[in-house]
Amino acid sequence: MATHLVYLLGGAALLLAVVLPNALRTAALSPPVVLLGLGALIGLLPGTGASAFSPIAHRGFVEHLAEFTVLIALMGVGLALDRPLSLRSFESWRRWSATWRLLAIAMPLSIAGIALLGWWVMGLAPSAALLLGAALAPTDPVLASDVQVEGPTTTEADQDEIDEDDEVRFALTSEAGLNDGLAFPFVQAAILLAASGSFADWGARWVAWDLAGKVVVGAVIGIVVGWALTKVAFRSSQRSLRTADSGEPLLALAAVLLAYGLTEVAGGYGFLAVFACAMTLRSAERGHDYHALMHDVIERLERLLTLIILLLLGVALTNGLLSALTWPAVLVAVLLLLVVRPASGMLALFAGRSDLRVGDRRMGPRERAATAFFGVRGVGSIYYLAYATGHADFRDVPLLWSTVALAITLSVILHGVTATPAMRWLDARRDGA
Repeated sequence: MATHLVYLLGGAALLLAVVLPNALRTAALSPPVVLLGLGALIGLLPGTGASAFSPIAHRGFVEHLAEFTVLIALMGVGLALDRPLSLRSFESWRRWSATWRLLAIAMPLSIAGIALLGWWVMGLAPSAALLLGAALAPTDPVLASDVQVEGPTTTEADQDEIDEDDEVRFALTSEAGLNDGLAFPFVQAAILLAASGSFADWGARWVAWDLAGKVVVGAVIGIVVGWALTKVAFRSSQRSLRTADSGEPLLALAAVLLAYGLTEVAGGYGFLAVFACAMTLRSAERGHDYHALMHDVIERLERLLTLIILLLLGVALTNGLLSALTWPAVLVAVLLLLVVRPASGMLALFAGRSDLRVGDRRMGPRERAATAFFGVRGVGSIYYLAYATGHADFRDVPLLWSTVALAITLSVILHGVTATPAMRWLDARRDGA
């Protein structure tokens, strides 16, 4: 009977995952909020075996599920971005200036701010505080879909004119695509600090390899894999290999696995490689419908994986995941969403030259404030915490899980409720202007 009930609940949840995105498109409520709540209710039902699930007890499973979900989301994000990034064009780099500011200023400030609060307010050891900061700093590419671009634009018009009109959605989407890979060096620093102690013992190697070398390896391999697949899919002399002509969208999934696998074998950052691979694929034949086909299959897989993770997180919330919470931890989670991320984002976007422009469009103060506020926390934080606690012995692991789970829950609710009205208001202001 219990097994049959699980099937029934799973079917109902999957049906919700299918219908909720369209049903809630105009409502001030996001699908993750509903799915998280449903998971919490499932965890309260007797006889379902839900109480047996714990991300601490099932750390390996949670790590790999979150890892694959983030990989799929990164491919979707890279394929969805219309704005090109040419390595040889300064103007192309300038069009991404909001992204670079969020990555170079907002993310390090967020890591430092959360780590300081973890050490000072929560009383965590330095290694655990740094891990908390690194895990909670990145904007999540999975749960931030309500404030991201919808998908690739395909048109027969001049391909150079394909671009996003919405600076807020573009900045948040591109930030989410890159910051998961760029936060990894700080997770590695937390692991080294827990395992080896003094920064003097590992600092030089960390800066040279973990902070710089692995980033270069990931970016290069991702670009090379994307370039090779582009040659095959769009320009192969063998018709049977031109998947763009046949419309086979599973090439996107093959790209995820190839880019990530090769990069991890080479010792680089696979998350960064997958996003670079997706951007390289998107750069070919920008007006081709094949990009939309690949994005659609990735989006559906991402939706399914997100469903599973949110249900499991909801189940864990009502079965002891928050039992280690302390009032200082609650304070840190609230400050992250209401102070640390907004303040660091505002500093990044208002510092120095405040005139962020793309063509004739200017990123106004309201758009910058919205970009700073919507730093959604989610599946990436789960992966980093599961990964790090499997590679080193950290103190207060239950407290770390409780704090991260609370931060994600609050982010899902806060950003899920405010995203639709806020973005609608910004759209109306921009259209009126």
